[in-house]
Amino acid sequence: MPCLQIVIVSTRPGRKGPALATWFERHARAHGAFEVEVVDLAAVALPVFDEPEHPRFRKYQHAHTRAWSETVSRGDAFVFVTPEYNFTTPASLVNAVTYLFHEWACKPAAFVSYGGISGGLRGVQTTRLLLSNLKVVPIVEAVTVPMFSTHIDADGVFTGDAKLDASAATVLTELARWEQALRVLRTPKA
Repeated sequence: MPCLQIVIVSTRPGRKGPALATWFERHARAHGAFEVEVVDLAAVALPVFDEPEHPRFRKYQHAHTRAWSETVSRGDAFVFVTPEYNFTTPASLVNAVTYLFHEWACKPAAFVSYGGISGGLRGVQTTRLLLSNLKVVPIVEAVTVPMFSTHIDADGVFTGDAKLDASAATVLTELARWEQALRVLRTPKA
């Protein structure tokens, strides 16, 4: 079964990404098309990119890079649970993506974005460009959560409405289709 990595992007204190990731994880497990792994960039704790060689050479000098390479290599598809900061991609995601090259290639990605009125869409648009340069295939389908704090209760639990739940199901179905289609490109030639 392919591995879907749900990546919690925000690393700042007081972040709400884990609540949205937990909600999406429940949907992903119920959907059944993937093994599910949650990857929290705060726990990964990558320093600002510090490898002396370009990632395309895979000559990783640091243990944190080798561990990150192993993590991303396990993934067959990604869902980035992300806010937008200053109308663009959070620095934590830019940094995490920058560390690697080959590990990302030919895998589909989707977004659960959240924020104010835009629901994080401006950040997603810039992230799509970044990922495309690494041969990641960002799919069109997404879960966009405007005014996300209205979905979080006093205990910090995120609850989606019918539209968000339907969006999650659509994202998962499309990710499974794209993962299967792209798998042949990830298979090493004999």
